[in-house]
Amino acid sequence: MLMYVLIGLCLVLLGITGLQFTYLAYVDRINAERRKYLRALELKYSAMAARLTEAELRLAEQDEILEGIYPGSSQESWAEIIEDR
Repeated sequence: MLMYVLIGLCLVLLGITGLQFTYLAYVDRINAERRKYLRALELKYSAMAARLTEAELRLAEQDEILEGIYPGSSQESWAEIIEDR
């Protein structure tokens, strides 16, 4: 009788071990998916940072052009000019 109990216990432990390996494979897959998603976000961030830098340079150039045309003008004075019209 003790032999049957020990065989049953071994089978239960084998089932628990299989469940743990299955869960480990699941967690590993989720981790890989998160790493892939994080890489995609980093690429998007790099592209957006480059676009932001380009836009800031373009704005600085436009401000220089406007300063050359209308010396002493600032953002507040442009707001006043737009309100007057």
